[in-house]
Amino acid sequence: MCEANAYWLHEDGREELFLSNVDLIEPCGARGLKLTSIYGEQKLFDGRIARMSLVNHKILLVQNA
Repeated sequence: MCEANAYWLHEDGREELFLSNVDLIEPCGARGLKLTSIYGEQKLFDGRIARMSLVNHKILLVQNA
C-alpha cells in the first residue's frame, strides 16, 4: 500500500493522527484542505501541509492562525 497517514502538528510539536490511509488531498476553499481516505472517509482541515515524507508515508498538517 502507498497511502499515507495525515497528522495534525500542534504548536508544541505534538503530532495527532488526523486521518489514516489518505489517498487524496485537494484544496478546499482559500485556506483549507479536503483529505479523502481509501475507504471514502473525508475530512476538512483548516490549514496547510507543513511537510510530507512519502518514504515514511507521513503527512504533517499545520492549522491556519
